[in-house]
Amino acid sequence: MNQTSSITPLRNFITSMTRLVEKTQDETLLLAESKQLLANLIQSESWLPEFCTVPHPEFYQQYLLHADPLERFSVVSFVWGPGQKTPIHDHCTWGLIGMLRGAEKGQRYQFDSAGKLVAAGPETTLKPGDIDAVSPHIGDIHVVSNAFDDQTSISIHVYGGNIGAIHRHVYQAETGEIKHFVSGYSSPQTPNLWDRSAEVRAQIHQ
Repeated sequence: MNQTSSITPLRNFITSMTRLVEKTQDETLLLAESKQLLANLIQSESWLPEFCTVPHPEFYQQYLLHADPLERFSVVSFVWGPGQKTPIHDHCTWGLIGMLRGAEKGQRYQFDSAGKLVAAGPETTLKPGDIDAVSPHIGDIHVVSNAFDDQTSISIHVYGGNIGAIHRHVYQAETGEIKHFVSGYSSPQTPNLWDRSAEVRAQIHQ
């Protein structure tokens, strides 16, 4: 985000999400209504602060954009360097993935009748403007990768909790091993959503 860009779209999104989680905790409604809100947010990336777009040479980055004070939802910028990918993992809450820049490939997994983790459906690709959903009820285990080997990709994620502090799991499909993890975040810095001083000054001098 350059100095002349406005973070207003993110602030408006968070305000709307706060009203939504105050209205309902029904997952079906949350996914449907927050998907519409996220679709509007990812129409442009001009609001995204520059520090939330920086890739790491080895690891994908998870930048916290906002966590609800009551941990009812969080918003994260995922930044993928060329060729980077996650392990097979879950989320243990509902989530939406909105593609902002570049593209992501995703492969879902499920447990078969013998308790073995197997691929569920074909690999999919998210392009800018596309949104995918996960949750323990609709399918929560997947692996995600940058679709490009020569450029950065960025997606905006919304989760039904403070995703960096949720006890989650990584799966090894070949051995069946399950490891516990808590992801945390890639930076202690978060965007300043609430400095509206320039806006207010402009109104005073009209």
